[in-house]
Amino acid sequence: MMERRKVEMFCVQETKWKGSKARNIGGGFKMFYYGVNGKRNGVGLILKEEYSKSVVEVKRVSGRVMNVKVEVEGMMINVISAYAPQVGCEMEEKERFWSDSDEVVDIVPRNKRLVIGADFNGHVGEGNRGDEEVNGRYGFKERNVKGQIVVDFAKRMEMALVNMYFKKKDDHRVTYKSGGRCTQVDYVLCRRCNLKEIGDCKVLAGDSLARQHRMVVCRMVLQVKKKRRRVRTERRIRWWKLKEEDCSVSFMKKQPHMLSVF
Repeated sequence: MMERRKVEMFCVQETKWKGSKARNIGGGFKMFYYGVNGKRNGVGLILKEEYSKSVVEVKRVSGRVMNVKVEVEGMMINVISAYAPQVGCEMEEKERFWSDSDEVVDIVPRNKRLVIGADFNGHVGEGNRGDEEVNGRYGFKERNVKGQIVVDFAKRMEMALVNMYFKKKDDHRVTYKSGGRCTQVDYVLCRRCNLKEIGDCKVLAGDSLARQHRMVVCRMVLQVKKKRRRVRTERRIRWWKLKEEDCSVSFMKKQPHMLSVF
């Protein structure tokens, strides 16, 4: 599916794979993952083969947060995959997740590109009054407490909730569908200053890798600064200056010395 959709990087959550490894998953893709418990949680990043060879660093924070640094077109991009605790989890686990998320984002210099693909298990909802700097207007339904935590996180880290900036039909906004229940809990975030590089972001209604979660795709075109090429030139000899009396006299005075050098 990733190959057909031309997806080159894909954040995955709830992998339920124990260990901290990288493995080829076929189709020219490689998955970097981390999981503490083989029965729950686990996060990962699937990369197209050409990018998997350009991985510079993998920082596995927990079974809910990991960061992979990739070099693309001579530029470093940090891609974080995150999976927030569900409603029934202990408060300590929820606080640890947001603490880990803050820490892993803070480590990345603010002038470096950063993209987050996360299942935040929160409803940001429609509208953005008071949140315009990090949030668009095109969410789904109403905001809940966990959704507000997501918005607060984006403000703290100066990130933008990419999904919310593109007007789509409901079917292309809903990321989780189970029976008659439809919600938006999966998000893509980028630096606010890099939001202009995002060409589109939507949910693929017909494709999913999990039974209930649907795939969120984002098209990002990197604005790579081209290095200025130095052009070596030779100094131009201004022979016409010899027509001027002052220059010709000066040249004649220096000529014997110049000839003696050669």
